[in-house]
Amino acid sequence: MKHTLSVLVENKPGVLSRVAGLFSRRGFNIDSLAVGVTENPDVSRMTITVDGKEHPIEQVTKQLHKLINVIKITDLDPVNTVARELALIKVKSDAGSRGEIMQIAEIFRANILDVARNTMVLEITGTTEKIDALLQLLAPQGVVEIVRTGRIAIERGAK
Repeated sequence: MKHTLSVLVENKPGVLSRVAGLFSRRGFNIDSLAVGVTENPDVSRMTITVDGKEHPIEQVTKQLHKLINVIKITDLDPVNTVARELALIKVKSDAGSRGEIMQIAEIFRANILDVARNTMVLEITGTTEKIDALLQLLAPQGVVEIVRTGRIAIERGAK
């Protein structure tokens, strides 16, 4: 089962490497990792997606709590969470295929950021499944390059 951990940490050098190292030592593979400053410039939020099948996620969260720079850890409940990912996709395009690519982009509410002679760059924001579906439809055109942010998430409601 995939877990999305929201980890509030002090915004200091070395914190990211200590947290990532802890996951590595415990045998966890991090599926995605996004880090950014919060509304408080002294605090950063790390959104970490891990697969909790092989190891209980509680082990790693207990170890994270022991790190000095960790303020709070939340294992986000998928039902009460808004989660998104951003992807930039460069796809092959010639004059004959541009129209079809533009239609696909419109269906998925993707933005066309750049049109060159032989390629187009699309931007899409959404769930992992939405981005994967767009990639499947663009595959016959020839996907040249993909850049993905990884999941970012926030709890719904007043919390």
